[in-house]
Amino acid sequence: MEIIGAKVLLDTLETTNISIMDGQIAALGSAAASAALTIRAEGCLVLPGIVDCHGDAFERHIMPRPGVSFDLDLALRDADRALLASGITTAFHGVTWSWEPGLRGAENARRLVERIAALKPELGADTRFHMRHETFNLDAEEEIGVWLEQGRIGVLAFNDHTEGTLKSRHRPDKIGKMVERTGLSHDAFMELVDQVYARKGEVAGSVARLAERAGRAGVPIMSHDDMSPEMRREHRALGIAIAEFPINEETAREAAAANEAIVFGAPNVVRGGSHTGCPAAEEMVREGLCTILASDYYYPALPLAPFLLAERGAASFPAAWKLVSENPATALGLTDRGRIAPGLRADIVIVRPEPTPRVAATIVGGRLVHLADPGLLGG
Repeated sequence: MEIIGAKVLLDTLETTNISIMDGQIAALGSAAASAALTIRAEGCLVLPGIVDCHGDAFERHIMPRPGVSFDLDLALRDADRALLASGITTAFHGVTWSWEPGLRGAENARRLVERIAALKPELGADTRFHMRHETFNLDAEEEIGVWLEQGRIGVLAFNDHTEGTLKSRHRPDKIGKMVERTGLSHDAFMELVDQVYARKGEVAGSVARLAERAGRAGVPIMSHDDMSPEMRREHRALGIAIAEFPINEETAREAAAANEAIVFGAPNVVRGGSHTGCPAAEEMVREGLCTILASDYYYPALPLAPFLLAERGAASFPAAWKLVSENPATALGLTDRGRIAPGLRADIVIVRPEPTPRVAATIVGGRLVHLADPGLLGG
């Protein structure tokens, strides 16, 4: 395969050609006349494929309405098409395993880890399992530990939404959504919350044991919603080196001072701020307090956010695109992707930048897996 005539993001945007062979970038520069497929990308940007370290929008493909579920294989294939249309070439599906039943319960987590592994060869994106472990889900510790040792988990994240649930128990707008996805009555749900919270004293030890097992297995670890610099330091001491969605600027600064990866959401950039009152991702980028953007709950925000950051002067375009490609790849130990260079995986997204940036084609491992602009194949 050859891609010719486009501006390619290397250290800067340069007009050059790309030769792809055996799933890798073979060379940059002159095009080979014998290529089986030529993509004529004049007027386009050719960018490193997007690495999405945290995306849970696939949950809406499984349960588009509360209590309305669809077959997992159907949902995962549909989510794959949405990923590719957004230029996401490596996807970590954020699967929450909580103490609650329903969408985020044990049965669904077990089925998802099985089906993601089974479907992986046929999916267009390189799809991996992001284990979002609710720390009060103590009974899951041993099983998750085994999954870590078996190589079934791509990244482990520690989440604690139990404390927030307790604080929100008198807010019907928040509790109602949680109750709906469990299938329980309100009273039964709150009774379960109280039972779970009664084991608070066991949580810290469980987190430490799982972090140690993840470290032995070489699995990257994130802490989700760190509340304070002290909490970030506690997690750092356990080998948890990625701060995912720190709650405030002080905590993000603590992570930055230790040169740790810091994740914020691309929807936060696109919408102009957080919908939960957390730091504005654009401002965090300006301050050097955000090194990675994730799709979070909305895939299309991820390819758009770097363009908006560059347009608003928050970062140069090459630096902004690193937030969705090279930086997450590096943080997650994926040294074979995230950049366009000979010898790396040919994970590439082709974007028509004007009037609104849109993904015209996506290439994963040297395969053209998404084409929204047939004109790229014109003679």
